[in-house]
Amino acid sequence: MHRLLLAALLTAAAVTAPAHAGLFDKNPDKVADEAVTQRLRAVTVWVDASWGFRNQGAANALSRAHQAFTTRGYDVLSVAPYIENGDLQGFFVTYQKPQGR
Repeated sequence: MHRLLLAALLTAAAVTAPAHAGLFDKNPDKVADEAVTQRLRAVTVWVDASWGFRNQGAANALSRAHQAFTTRGYDVLSVAPYIENGDLQGFFVTYQKPQGR
């Protein structure tokens, strides 16, 4: 059921975000730089919730990703947690650059 929900969320994001790019499991600063270089309007990144660090580690990783994209003119469009077998695995985070930035 979680996979169906995730598929629906990703499909909805692809429909509503005009220039959607799937760049997963990379350093947020590098992905943000690539997005600027490629003039992408929207970018989705994977933020992992590592074993043993699911609370503070995931929060820190989300904060670093948000900072990387915010400093480059992107806003958070959505944060979708991915849960498998009742365990938080990570987040799909989509950033979007508003028109005119």
